[in-house]
Amino acid sequence: MRVLVVEDERKLAELLRRGLRREGMAVDLARDGEEAIVLASSTVYDVIVLDVMLPGADGVEVCRALRANDVWAPTLMLTALGEVDDRVRGLDAGADDYLTKPFSFEELLARIRALIRRPALPRSAVLSVDDLRLDPATHRAWRGESELSLTAREFALLEAFMRRPGEVLSRFELLEHVWDGSYENRSNVIEVYVGYLRDKVDRPFDRRSLETVRGAGYRLHDGAQAGQ
Repeated sequence: MRVLVVEDERKLAELLRRGLRREGMAVDLARDGEEAIVLASSTVYDVIVLDVMLPGADGVEVCRALRANDVWAPTLMLTALGEVDDRVRGLDAGADDYLTKPFSFEELLARIRALIRRPALPRSAVLSVDDLRLDPATHRAWRGESELSLTAREFALLEAFMRRPGEVLSRFELLEHVWDGSYENRSNVIEVYVGYLRDKVDRPFDRRSLETVRGAGYRLHDGAQAGQ
């Protein structure tokens, strides 16, 4: 098993390297985010142990960059005790698990073994359909190089479409995804918000990717040829 440890605290990094090597693993060390990206992009690792607090690009940025480069090695993030935001950001960026400092070496080993047992399935941190991109972690979306200004509801609706491109989504499915059951004014809210999305995602770019399928619902095409 080959492991990449990304940790700028020299003493901890060396302790991890020695401990993992005693368990029969091959271990490479990276001291900062840039070095981690270079190593992980050129070497196949079974697991990446990635500290959040790094000089330069932090662990969350590194994880997001690796996923964007199609590096899908299972990644365990090391976070400071009580830093919930770091854990959430890391998981949203594509990390598979986290461990809070200080931690026991035995728990680190157990989590590494658990990650190894999981199937390595690509899970893009950023959704992409044609020239539309959406990042759930940062709540940002783009058409080409232009960033879109979306409300929270518009963003959630676009995310629903982008997670199932080419599929017809019924009004009920969209309501369930974007609005909870307590929302009362449900009569034409989907039609209204699809119109808002078209005004921001399609019309300014002379595109027609959001299609109405009469009697069934709506569909996001991954090309520009569809009509409304």
